[in-house]
Amino acid sequence: MKLMILKRMLVAGGKNFIRGGAVSAATVLIMTVTLAIIGSLIFLSALLSFTLTIVKDKVDVSVYFVTTASEADILAVRDQLKKLPQVASITYTSADDALTAFRARHETDQLTLQALDELGGNPLDASLEIRAKDPSEYESIVNFVEASPTLSSVGTSIVDRINYAQNKEIIDRLSLAIQATREIGFAVIVFFAIASILIAFATIRLAIYTAKEEIAVMRLVGASNIYIQGPFIVTGVITGVIAAILILLLLWPATWYVGMKTAGWFGGFNIASYYGNHFAFIFSILICSGIVLGAIASVFAINRYLKT
Repeated sequence: MKLMILKRMLVAGGKNFIRGGAVSAATVLIMTVTLAIIGSLIFLSALLSFTLTIVKDKVDVSVYFVTTASEADILAVRDQLKKLPQVASITYTSADDALTAFRARHETDQLTLQALDELGGNPLDASLEIRAKDPSEYESIVNFVEASPTLSSVGTSIVDRINYAQNKEIIDRLSLAIQATREIGFAVIVFFAIASILIAFATIRLAIYTAKEEIAVMRLVGASNIYIQGPFIVTGVITGVIAAILILLLLWPATWYVGMKTAGWFGGFNIASYYGNHFAFIFSILICSGIVLGAIASVFAINRYLKT
């Protein structure tokens, strides 16, 4: 019995959609625009995450050691830092490697190289380049280094300086940017989700208005609210699924064209490649969004007539 009622709801919902004609087409169009906004937010979020990852990879803190520090002592500090859960990676640069890199950077500056040769030694420090898993964790790493410095054989700290103060402003701004992006992105998604429901509600209510006499007859013969709502919910779901399929098809040429034109602007981020690699995820989001938005809008729209 229940299976027969469900079948009738599905058939009636399909007939309502077909019978709706221009109204159904308008509803699909509005829902397609709505899902296009949701899809755009997915790509925008991916682009922001990619950009923030690049920026995060360029931010680090370097610990420089006195020239008299032994390599064993420096590596001991590195091993201590590696145990910290906040640390993502550590790169050790010896004084000789630093000197080689310095000479390579200034190979065309003969005055600088001549001044360096006149010193008769290596004035550069060995260093550890530390990358944290999150920019907000650099301060705790620096505090750890300052609170537990490795001492030389004569009892003095082998740490010469830490460039955290110079990078702190950049790190703080990056942390704020990451947090703000997450919060704003969530707010935008909520806003457009509500807007989508309201827009779909308005168009679906128009479709239901054309069937108000049919709804009145069904109520007179004692049909339950669920039986009356069912076909219209099915119509809303059909609308959402068709709109999702349309936007998924339109995204193929759109992302290919945009990706070809903008890959160089976004530091290597290619929208077409992202769409292809994450198609299953985007497909699931858009299909589920279409079904949910269509169903919710239909429920809200039909309830008006059930209460009268």
